[in-house]
Amino acid sequence: MAKTAYNPVTPEIVAELQGIVGKGNVLTGAEKTEAYSRDETEAAVYAYMPEAVVLPLNARQVAAVVKLANRAHIPVTPRGAGSGLSGGAIPEYGGIVLSLEKMNRLLELDKANMVAVAEAGIVTNELAGAVEAEGLFFAGYPMSLQTCMLGGNIAENAGGGKAVKYGVTGRYIAGIEVVTPQGDIIELGGKLAKDVTGYDLKSVLIGSEGTLGIVTKATVRLIGCPTAKSDLLVLFKTPKAAIDVVPVVLAKGLTPTSIEFMDQLSVITSCKYLNESLPYERCGAMLLIELDGMNAAQIELDLIEIGKLCEAHGAQEVYVAEDRNNIERIWNVRRNIAEAFKAFSPVQSLEDIVVPISRIPEIIPKLEELGKRYGVQIPCYGHAGDGNLHATLVKDPAMSGEAWKRNETECLKELYRITGELGGKISGEHGIGIKRRGYLADIIDPAELGLMKALKQAWDPNNIMNPGKIFV
Repeated sequence: MAKTAYNPVTPEIVAELQGIVGKGNVLTGAEKTEAYSRDETEAAVYAYMPEAVVLPLNARQVAAVVKLANRAHIPVTPRGAGSGLSGGAIPEYGGIVLSLEKMNRLLELDKANMVAVAEAGIVTNELAGAVEAEGLFFAGYPMSLQTCMLGGNIAENAGGGKAVKYGVTGRYIAGIEVVTPQGDIIELGGKLAKDVTGYDLKSVLIGSEGTLGIVTKATVRLIGCPTAKSDLLVLFKTPKAAIDVVPVVLAKGLTPTSIEFMDQLSVITSCKYLNESLPYERCGAMLLIELDGMNAAQIELDLIEIGKLCEAHGAQEVYVAEDRNNIERIWNVRRNIAEAFKAFSPVQSLEDIVVPISRIPEIIPKLEELGKRYGVQIPCYGHAGDGNLHATLVKDPAMSGEAWKRNETECLKELYRITGELGGKISGEHGIGIKRRGYLADIIDPAELGLMKALKQAWDPNNIMNPGKIFV
């Protein structure tokens, strides 16, 4: 997208913002706004300070702020929990950060239509807990559920470990209330099970990273809460041996809830970070396989069959999770891998490439080759059941900053090229944001990219809505 010159947030604009949301809901000054300058990407590289942070209480206030920003030509950056990994909620051009953290209510639990209606700022884990108490299940939430907010999940079309069976966030969004870049409030979708009335604009907004509008409320589809669950921990000699078995399991028609992959480096680093000790942490790689459902007997049969398939394809050991405390320890190791590597080496590039499931075995040796060629560690873990792998470039402490920047750029270019050649894409769940925008043109068709830019121009002609994300 063409670079845009914006106007500053003047004292007069601050006064207008205070008139819309109240004086206490407009933050200025570095001390109050610094926390809104960054997300979970590396702050030294990607952080930008906002000029003002606005905390609206309802959609009408959001719309009024956006109308003001559009009129004054000031950029607006929508924000949830700031837990993103692509720089999507960072105010690169300053302006206004519009945080939905105070719009956090569960508005309705409609059992008759199997939906919940909630504001965009609700913490996803709180929403999931509230519906679970009623015997229902929001299946679309990602693994960062302790902090992330519903609106951010929708903006990124977030995925997670359960996507193998249940899919990603977008599958469970029946309707959204959106404030457009012009400040109009529109309702897309709703409680209907079917709707082909014109273009599916709801799906256009889901995954658009806040560049086309601000989701203020969502109608979320619910399903019955699974009553039975079981897990397998399967150990392999090498990462490739572990990955090779994934398409074999899925080709048998078995559908685990999760198939999480961890290579040896990931497991050891996370165990050290947690001061945890597992008797099998020295194996070459692990698969953590979870099944859930309503029929405990069927789950047990499927678990046995998956275990036999793994053994037939080179598994060293297959452990059945008979002790819930132990399996929670193992899941905790998986959940904390990213944090563990940050503690070990804060300079890194956390990636989330995605390839067709059948091509997963081909990517592992290529990652090993890239790591050796560029002198970086590339631990690999992630959602092997849907082809979404977190191949993370980790800086060697002995490498100079200049060499790291050069090697990181070149290594990512090759990683993305290889991913594309295998029929994959550069992001399965974290989004493009600031972090990957420079690589997008290399991985998708120019005609497709042109359509995306035309859509952005049509919806947001003044380019005030989260500018600088997705496109260079």
